[in-house]
Amino acid sequence: SSTIITTLYLTALTLSIATPLGVFAAIYLVEYASQMQGRHGIIPRLVGVARFGVETLAGVPSILFGLFGYGLFVVAMHFGFSLLSAALAGACLILPTIIRASEEALQAVPRSYREGSLALGATQWQTVWGVVLPSALPGIITGIVLSVGRVISETAVFYVTLGGSYKTPTSIMSGGRTLALHVYYLAMETRAFDKAMGTSLILVAAIVVVNLIINSISRRLAAQR
Repeated sequence: SSTIITTLYLTALTLSIATPLGVFAAIYLVEYASQMQGRHGIIPRLVGVARFGVETLAGVPSILFGLFGYGLFVVAMHFGFSLLSAALAGACLILPTIIRASEEALQAVPRSYREGSLALGATQWQTVWGVVLPSALPGIITGIVLSVGRVISETAVFYVTLGGSYKTPTSIMSGGRTLALHVYYLAMETRAFDKAMGTSLILVAAIVVVNLIINSISRRLAAQR
């Protein structure tokens, strides 16, 4: 169905935007900014503002992310109701979750791992990329799994950024309708509660399948370390 395809497209595009930004932001905050905490100047203050912003955004209602996405991506940047607008708004929604989960995973890596790598002559970036990041991968994957579930089940953000077309998107500039949005339309607009319940079962099954796939990939990557 077009709603299933739209859901998969949107989830993949949203994660491809949010995951690199979230992981690299966490790496900077843990591995680089932490070394500046005792110094005076603008950088430690900016880091403090960034941490406060992440904590604040994690508690913001999703509809506000949707209105922000509508105002910026749909209207101001003229992306219209499209997968791109929805994915960018969705990335803003899940970015705090990925950053926080990645931070905790990186902080859980023993300090001795870093010291041993540096003692062998590796640079700080080589240590982060080759030692710290692989060790923190299971925790990072957990944050991604939580984000996948939220993207698939979200309605408020995508209601005002994705549109509600029944057609299958042909590009990132096309609109569409996710499974969660389809359930909302069935229940609230057409009052077809029986169809809404059936679609809900498909939605739950999709979340379970996607999470199983991600967990399987995570275990394989962890086994290769």
